[in-house]
Amino acid sequence: MDPEVLAQSAGATLVTLMATDAWHRTRDGLTQLWRRMQPQRAATVAAELEASREDVLVAVAANDQETMHALRLQWQGLVRRLLVAQPAAAEELRRLLDELDPGGSAARQVAQQATASGHARVYQAGRDQHIADR
Repeated sequence: MDPEVLAQSAGATLVTLMATDAWHRTRDGLTQLWRRMQPQRAATVAAELEASREDVLVAVAANDQETMHALRLQWQGLVRRLLVAQPAAAEELRRLLDELDPGGSAARQVAQQATASGHARVYQAGRDQHIADR
């Protein structure tokens, strides 16, 4: 898997898992990964995980998608920097994500919201969509 794609997937998955029962395993696994790959940054990453979790819980309660998106991007960036500095972390990160989210369902969650007024039409899809207006 391309490091950029892995970083994107990891950012989305980690933020999603922060609001689940898998939080403690997620925090511990990620902190251990950083301890092995960049020990000097492990304490900082552990603190950032705790702060991000608090932000996620508030954002989930408020249905604040903008904050959730920003947190995904933040963790995507942190993971990307780790993978650039330590390419060997990629395989361990993949294993961790597979263990924490076996089906990859956390990264695939889709939230959609639309408002139409007047004669407007809204078309939304979580995947493929084919519209044949005649």
